[in-house]
Amino acid sequence: MAKDKTMEVHGRQYRVPTKPIAVVCVDGFDPEYLEAGIDAGVLPNLQSWTTHGFHTTANGAMPSLTNPNNLSIITGQPTKVHGVSGNYYLDKKTGEERMVLDSSTMQGTTILEHLANAGVRVAAITAKDKLRKIINHGLSPKNHAICFSSQRADTCTLEEHGITDVPAWLGQPVPEQYSGDLSIFVLDAGVKLLQEGKAQVLYLTLSDYIQHMHAPMSEEALRFMQQLDERLGMLHDLGATVAVTGDHGMSAKSLENGDPDILFLEDFLNSEFPEARARVICPIADPFVKHHGSLGGFVRVYLGAPDLVDIEKVFQVCTQLPQVGIALTGEEAASRYEMPLECEGEMVVISTKGAVIGSRKDEHDLSQLGSIRLRSHGGNTELAVPLIRSTPLSVPGSGDGRAWRNYDIFDLALNH
Repeated sequence: MAKDKTMEVHGRQYRVPTKPIAVVCVDGFDPEYLEAGIDAGVLPNLQSWTTHGFHTTANGAMPSLTNPNNLSIITGQPTKVHGVSGNYYLDKKTGEERMVLDSSTMQGTTILEHLANAGVRVAAITAKDKLRKIINHGLSPKNHAICFSSQRADTCTLEEHGITDVPAWLGQPVPEQYSGDLSIFVLDAGVKLLQEGKAQVLYLTLSDYIQHMHAPMSEEALRFMQQLDERLGMLHDLGATVAVTGDHGMSAKSLENGDPDILFLEDFLNSEFPEARARVICPIADPFVKHHGSLGGFVRVYLGAPDLVDIEKVFQVCTQLPQVGIALTGEEAASRYEMPLECEGEMVVISTKGAVIGSRKDEHDLSQLGSIRLRSHGGNTELAVPLIRSTPLSVPGSGDGRAWRNYDIFDLALNH
């Protein structure tokens, strides 16, 4: 038997596949959605795979946000390696706040790029176009890769995306961006690419709109999960090994009366310690804010005048706030959560499971939530996600006792 062809990416070895592989990142895939769907009997494929394939609960990368975790998944590494530790950040050189909208701040390469350069037909499809511009690093028609988003499926060109006329090809209109259909479009496109033999490795990454808006046992969430399960089954029936995980979990963030439980930390710090000139950055912020108002469970604190304030006193006061689960120095947070130190400020503040932390009250607009109870993520209470493979490991028990991470999914899909 010929020896498997392998490649090395960021110090890890991966087999180059000889059969179809579909890696699916279900945005906001808290384990409760899997449990609720199985209990309701609407996930026959996922239920079978958790029993007869491979299933564990893994941790994602911190902060538990979309951009950092998608890049960790396609690099196989924590954020300290690829350098993107938020959707939104403070450029400490210029003092300007910036949105991560492409791969220009990323360091190194990706598993997808290496596969494409090895001659594997790769297709990476995202729900949101801002994420497509991040994960398409190194992918182009030159290495026969296809990369597009359902959000901008009607603007694809052969020169940039490797495909054109996607709505006509798929027979579906471009979905509404704030809907579960944005994710189902991604899955349907992946199925069709596999049916037509246009891709051998799929990376399909979805939107968490449903998870932000609906609790696991809700009718809307169960309907979405059922649609997801149907498409995953189609990929498997087409001969693909299917591996499924999430970028982060999701938690309810409301008080008993339904109001969001929010700490506006910049307002608080500048009221209690005005001499420090605190600036709070919410790395959850992205162009899709309707469902969370840029409020999450993880913030970075930068002090304009750290020498003028008793830092220990600031920590002491912060940790006594009911919405705060933990406060760390930037150095402690970078070390504990394997994040790039150069991105950190004086403090990292992480919320309790049921609360969110913002900057200033006037920076957050929750009016579009309406009567929906706030659900969000970002902290260490949203790290846990399912990690599932449709087939058993080639060596039974080889995954036992391992501390799995969501960014081990390509290792799981390709090597086991």
